[in-house]
Amino acid sequence: MDATTKKALLLLKSIIFHYHGLDEDEKEMLENAADQLNGKDEMQWANKFIAEDYLSAFERSRGFLSKIFNRMAEADRIKYLVDVWEDTHQKGYVTEMETTALLTLSKDWKIEKQFLEEVKY
Repeated sequence: MDATTKKALLLLKSIIFHYHGLDEDEKEMLENAADQLNGKDEMQWANKFIAEDYLSAFERSRGFLSKIFNRMAEADRIKYLVDVWEDTHQKGYVTEMETTALLTLSKDWKIEKQFLEEVKY
């Protein structure tokens, strides 16, 4: 996996977790994700991206993420969003803001219907 894709994956996970304020469990999950991808530098990049302007971080990330994810196969786009959805559940809760952010990204990536089919219970 190239560095740009690692940045996108880690930014995706990080931007969702930061949406309501990053807690210790989420921080640990992000560190583990960076370790699994061998992406410490890319995680630092994502953290810096968010810290540049926390309030606009999600909107700024949408353009970057769309460029990367819209080049991927549809199945991969769905997989990565579902992975983040499952991570939010792993920590024990999902906020309305996180859900809205994931739905917004699924719409940006033209996979809204498929994403909803995957995550509905």
